[in-house]
Amino acid sequence: MGGAGGRPVADGAAGVLWAVDLPDDGPTGGFSRDGRPLPW
Repeated sequence: MGGAGGRPVADGAAGVLWAVDLPDDGPTGGFSRDGRPLPW
């Protein structure tokens, strides 16, 4: 943390907006990037 980001702010914001717009019964408890689940 504290270094330069690897993505433009708009790209990061798009991921936040995707998560905010999920339905109440949408996915929970995971990690995602660009609307896709990330392996854990």
